[in-house]
Amino acid sequence: MPKLPAEAYAIIEGRHSDPFHYLGLHPEGDKSVVRAFLPEASNVEAVGEHGEVAPLDRVHDAGLFIGALPNGSKHYQLRAKFAGNVVEFEDAYRFPPILTDFDLYLLGEGTDQRLYDKLGAHPMRLEGVDGIGFVVLAPNARRVSVVGDFNFWDGRRHPMRVRGAGYWELFIPHAKAGDHYKFEIIGPHGHLLPLKSDPLAFASEVRPKTASIVFDEAHLPRPRPAPDGINALSAPMSIYEVHLGSWRRKNGDEWLTYRELAEQLPAYARDMGFTHLEFLPVSEHPFDGSWGYQPTGLYAPTSRFGTPEDFAALVDACHREGIGVLLDWVPGHFPDDPHGLGSFDGTAVYEHANPLQGRHLDWGTLIYNYGRTEVTNFLVSNALFWMERYAIDGLRVDAVASMLYLDYSRPPGAWIPNQYGGRENIEAINFLRRFNTEVFARFPQATTAAEESTAWPQVSRPVEFGGLGFGYKWNMGWMHDTLNYISKDPIHRKHHHGDILFGLHYAFSENFILPLSHDEVVHGKRSILGRMPGDEWQRFANLRAYYSFMFGHPGKKLLFMGAEIAQSREWNHDQSLDWHLLEYKSHSGIQSLIRDLNRVYRAVPALHQMDCDQAGFEWVIADDANRNVFAWLRKGFDDHSRCLVIVNFSPNVYRDYRVRVPFAGKWKEVFNSDSAHYGGTNVGNIGEVQATDDELRLTIPPLAAIFLVPES
Repeated sequence: MPKLPAEAYAIIEGRHSDPFHYLGLHPEGDKSVVRAFLPEASNVEAVGEHGEVAPLDRVHDAGLFIGALPNGSKHYQLRAKFAGNVVEFEDAYRFPPILTDFDLYLLGEGTDQRLYDKLGAHPMRLEGVDGIGFVVLAPNARRVSVVGDFNFWDGRRHPMRVRGAGYWELFIPHAKAGDHYKFEIIGPHGHLLPLKSDPLAFASEVRPKTASIVFDEAHLPRPRPAPDGINALSAPMSIYEVHLGSWRRKNGDEWLTYRELAEQLPAYARDMGFTHLEFLPVSEHPFDGSWGYQPTGLYAPTSRFGTPEDFAALVDACHREGIGVLLDWVPGHFPDDPHGLGSFDGTAVYEHANPLQGRHLDWGTLIYNYGRTEVTNFLVSNALFWMERYAIDGLRVDAVASMLYLDYSRPPGAWIPNQYGGRENIEAINFLRRFNTEVFARFPQATTAAEESTAWPQVSRPVEFGGLGFGYKWNMGWMHDTLNYISKDPIHRKHHHGDILFGLHYAFSENFILPLSHDEVVHGKRSILGRMPGDEWQRFANLRAYYSFMFGHPGKKLLFMGAEIAQSREWNHDQSLDWHLLEYKSHSGIQSLIRDLNRVYRAVPALHQMDCDQAGFEWVIADDANRNVFAWLRKGFDDHSRCLVIVNFSPNVYRDYRVRVPFAGKWKEVFNSDSAHYGGTNVGNIGEVQATDDELRLTIPPLAAIFLVPES
């Protein structure tokens, strides 16, 4: 065999960083030399564009073949014999680059908002040949190869070419949608890394398998849009938060598929009166017990419940029922599973290299490096991806506090201050502002919401006024204070009267969502029903009063699944909700209560039009601590649009209770949580009360709330 140059051995040994420099067709004098590396091939020929055949000599036993075509040949195919089978195929190393110079400019600048159109695996046609174009970022790798169903998972067969700023690419002819693949990477120090899934894979295998799957987005039907204005500050917004794997199961312990969920979940949400469904993270994740909050595939709907087309069908079914779809989105951290983003090319590409910046102590996960252009572009593009490809109506951003503070859950000395010596994560702040700016610019009908548990100012205020730019913020303080209050025995509640009052001091400082989320029914916290004091009747009456208080309070509403049927036990992600509880009047009564609260909340403008405006609220009774009674007016845009909310958190009935109102005349009792229909005692005002001298004399039922509106 002839003596070979060093780069031939780099090809043979799988460590060449620019295989196109050696493989493929290269003019040499009056000939066009073809070089091909085909392990296990016993005989190889090059077939020119005019049918000319040139045998390629086997110059190395590993499978390196070299031959010559007549000069001027540009297009050719390879014909090879493998164990008695002769196959003819296109050579991946004869095709032009995938990325243009302009693509590389935008990628390097970090301003390509459609990263998902460039990176990942895309079916395409180059020079009349169908195949898949693969592109991945690995700036410090020595070599990157695509391995998959199309090449026996052999990293020597398809090494990629590196382009500007560390983007590796390769068009593989005749690879197809449905093929499984990963990236084989040699790191900067020459070490072979664990096979990596594609950061921009659009589909993945069902765990515990971790391969990415080529998906043809031309087959993805875009769901119809949600109703206009569904996310507006003046619109009713009642969110049903759902974990898709445990809302309802079949045959005891089997998941419902996306298609099966589409047949049941949107219709249920509509019947219950919810305006939105919010899904716990659907991005691909390896560990069921993370509930999706430790994702490894941000661009792939989890394969647990079906295909991307199936997920699109679920979103479409929601929109068909008039239900908006929100996704929990996790740009705050990611797991260190070996197939994931961690140490992607042998260095810290997506995370910080320093563990004082790059690892969460509480969760054992990695933190994105928001100061890196490629990382913020990856995350912002992902947010836009869900809205463009799947018509998602909004993103709820998880764990925002952990992003904002460099010392989040860290002891002294275990964090690195910012450039000014402070604890604020300036890069994360800039990322969140860019994220919100671009989401609202591209999708003005969409919204975003922050789970932010501190007093960070102006979370839901515009970026141009110094805010973070979110549409809404979860009101974590309201949730903690009111749950603390309602868990007390009524005899002690007068000492905690301020827990109810305090939230109204800041209720309009942000555009708030009142959350009773999944986090409040796990880890020993008990169910919402489980927090209620007293005997059986009092527990359910307390729950009815608390939910009614929530719907009468300023702010949009969020309930985690199971709350609407008074789930007795804590949520378990491995089990269905206890739907059998609806056989009992007390539980079905709570479901009816939530259905009617949603109906009243949507039907009465005063209860939602000024949810986020101080002018939409007025205290009527705030100082009756001894009787545990609160009363306030909710106001709509119209001068006569009013709703009087009265909540009695004591087990006593109060008769001839005097409440001032702005209008004389008849006030209709449009809701009473003590109705026998819900399991109550039917104490109330027989549907209406006449106001004389701008005063109502009311009967206030025990552990209950009543809503009254002036007759128009």
